[in-house]
Amino acid sequence: MATHLAAIAIDKGEPFKLQARSTPKPGPGELLIEVKSVALNPADRLMRDLGLFIPTYPTVIGFDISGLVLEVGENVPVSETDEYTGLCFRPGITRVAAYAASFWRSCDPDYGAFQEKCLVLWQHAVPLPDEGMTWNQAATLPVSVEVPLNAWDIMGIPRFGEATAPSSVSTAPMGSNTSEGTQTKKQKKEALLIWGASSSVGTMGVQTARLLREDRYSSFAAVYATAGAANHKYVSSLGADRVFDYKDPQVVAAIVSAAREDGLVIRHCFLATGQIALCQAVLKAFLGDNQGEEGRKAKIASAPVIPPDAENLNGVETIFVMPSANEEERLAQFRYWMGTWLRENLAKGVIRPSPEPRVVGKGLVAINSGLDLLLQGVSCTKLVVEVAE
Repeated sequence: MATHLAAIAIDKGEPFKLQARSTPKPGPGELLIEVKSVALNPADRLMRDLGLFIPTYPTVIGFDISGLVLEVGENVPVSETDEYTGLCFRPGITRVAAYAASFWRSCDPDYGAFQEKCLVLWQHAVPLPDEGMTWNQAATLPVSVEVPLNAWDIMGIPRFGEATAPSSVSTAPMGSNTSEGTQTKKQKKEALLIWGASSSVGTMGVQTARLLREDRYSSFAAVYATAGAANHKYVSSLGADRVFDYKDPQVVAAIVSAAREDGLVIRHCFLATGQIALCQAVLKAFLGDNQGEEGRKAKIASAPVIPPDAENLNGVETIFVMPSANEEERLAQFRYWMGTWLRENLAKGVIRPSPEPRVVGKGLVAINSGLDLLLQGVSCTKLVVEVAE
């Protein structure tokens, strides 16, 4: 029986231990991936140290991987002519980035990222460009893309290309002197706020928000972001129109003032990391600025778990960012986020892996020290472990 090495979670609060495991065979809709690199996330540390989301031990955890498709199960698209999916996963050839699905498999160790071979649902994977992207860069993509795209969905923001012209903005007839630019300017009246934009999901939040801003019929005219002063230039390079220092005691007033100056309102905020109360304070300032949309709630999509003592602010809805608990709905979500949005935008070159990966070690043994480093705090970097060449 074939075996491989895995970083095993043996109990809550214990460091991972390297052990051999039997290599599974992919079932229907599954890929067997040879893991090349893994990226580390705050949730990984919470799961290791606090047992978050883990029902039974021993297990294998982890989310972000890049690797090579080794085997495929039934009902996996393997043909380049597959018009239904537009995807192709060929054993021994296709390089992928993938979001490991152990969380939705009751932490079944076969689906955890921190091992040499991992089962992945094909909807959770995206074939990588043939060149120009390293395994380490690819490993930073899955969680950083899924979280902000999920945030836009749960806040009800139309996906790129799906926004329609509001009824209040008439379409100019042929021969009209009304320019398209003027029409677009009339409808774009919001700034989309990303709080904690130098985190991995925050940087991709800025990139995805930039594309929303560029959508002709979206309501967003600008992307606002908060980050430490040292990271302002980088966050701006990703597409933020204004960047504010979250350490500034007057940061809320600065954001509100800038929006007023730009003639915009802020009704949507993606909290990548930071304090919900500050996001609420920004949105609260615009609750009276309905601009013809009476009764519309402002919304915060929070990547961190919402604290039980968070204020329930009238007029502002705070939602924890999570994919659907329904299997069919979740697979459809991931198929869009990974197989459509990410694949197409990587091919176009309009997004890039962000932030830059920082390799903290080689081999599964480096995962423990990498998570300890993550606990100390990192900014504008993604910690990566190289599992194999």
